[in-house]
Amino acid sequence: HVQLVESGGGSVQAGGSLRLSCSVSADTIRNYCLAWFRQAPGKEREGVAHIGRDGAIKYADSAKARFLISKDNAKNILYLQMDSLKPEDTGMYTCAAREVQWGGYCEDYMYDVWGQGTQVTVS
Repeated sequence: HVQLVESGGGSVQAGGSLRLSCSVSADTIRNYCLAWFRQAPGKEREGVAHIGRDGAIKYADSAKARFLISKDNAKNILYLQMDSLKPEDTGMYTCAAREVQWGGYCEDYMYDVWGQGTQVTVS
């Protein structure tokens, strides 16, 4: 079965940058919706950025212009480049996936495979 493993989290000062990676153990990620979520303790999980099978992208308002989601179909890796980080970006960042036959991004509820997460702390 498909597994997702995140890496790249850490502690940074406000204004700093991180690049998260999500390795997907599938034959190909070309047929998947992929996304990054984050959740702080006591808060609801939030969809941060989504990328569809065809490359369609959606960002949360809080991430737009600061974050960039991308994928490497050859390496089966999903990335999240995060710049100009703010304390409110702190949380556990988790990648998610769903195999689909449509090209656009998936809505938050659709994802059915999840990684365990990588912690991002901004102070």
